[in-house]
Amino acid sequence: MSTLKNRYLSLDVFRGMDVALMIIVNSPGNGDTSFGILNHAVWNGFTLTDLVFPTFLFVVGNAMSFSMKKYEAMGNGAFLKKILKRFSIIFLLGFLMYWFPFFEDGNLKPIAETRIFGVLQRIALCYLFASVLIHYFKTRTVIIFSVLALVGYHLILIGFGDLTLFGNAVLKLDKLLIGPNHMYHGNGGVAFDPEGLLSTLPAIVNVIAGYLTGKFIQKSGQNYETIAKLFMVAAVLVLAGFAWDLILPFNKKLWTSSFVLLTSGIDVFIIAILIYLLDMSKPGKWTYFFEVFGKNTLFIYLLSELFIISLAEISMKGTNAYTWIADNLFISIAGDYFGSLLFALWVMLTCWFIGYLMDKKGIYVKV
Repeated sequence: MSTLKNRYLSLDVFRGMDVALMIIVNSPGNGDTSFGILNHAVWNGFTLTDLVFPTFLFVVGNAMSFSMKKYEAMGNGAFLKKILKRFSIIFLLGFLMYWFPFFEDGNLKPIAETRIFGVLQRIALCYLFASVLIHYFKTRTVIIFSVLALVGYHLILIGFGDLTLFGNAVLKLDKLLIGPNHMYHGNGGVAFDPEGLLSTLPAIVNVIAGYLTGKFIQKSGQNYETIAKLFMVAAVLVLAGFAWDLILPFNKKLWTSSFVLLTSGIDVFIIAILIYLLDMSKPGKWTYFFEVFGKNTLFIYLLSELFIISLAEISMKGTNAYTWIADNLFISIAGDYFGSLLFALWVMLTCWFIGYLMDKKGIYVKV
């Protein structure tokens, strides 16, 4: 049995790969000419891009399998203070990112029209609830909660609405509690938040899946038996996901229960592969590229979003800097599809370079 001397290498690389892909899919030069694999499924269905966010939650849970050990020695008061502080900072950063650049036409942008929930906010909420469950309850209870959450969410979806964009229970609850002005309007202008309140419930299970996977790896060690067992678990989860898909389709925007099982299974499979490549074999130098992203994950993600928003806010020759650079420096040379991809790679590599400089100077932004 090998030790976990490189326990963070697989995690950093996995997280770094996910962040790199997240930046690419979030910054196409022209969204209408992105390759299909780099777009979310329009509604039901599944693409590579749909895997990005649940993988991030899985990795959060995987990291928690190490950090929660330190919390066990804390009193309940210190534990709650720690996770509530982290939850609050991540949630606030997410909200401020949607409010940025704060001013419009010389006036402060109205908070009444600012989106409240989103990617970082969901990460914060899932981290909070998963931490409380894992800290206060036994593993068996956490697993039972996960099953009940997925089954219960299915029942809520079919009991209080349908599975369409306009009639689903997620939309109804968000409209009731937060109002359309605070929701995402990217679905043809329709007020619907893919990171809504109700759909956060099944997303918590992605974090728990990552935690249980990390805990199992630490207990069993990095060896062929562990990898074989992870492969079997991954296969069961993926098959169960496809079976559930027959009655509750894969849907990232609704974060359906079948979607949770499918993405968790894929993530278990990927982490098993990375354990073999990075912890049981000589990883080589290629891992460093992704380690840069993995060491400053939150900062680089925020940087990428603010970079994109800032380019879109800068006026440039009758359009904005984002569109002008994409059209004139990439799309006009490489064509619609490859030009859009190259623009996204440029954004990603720009963020990587800043992360590289931070790593060389030993600067790591932690929450």
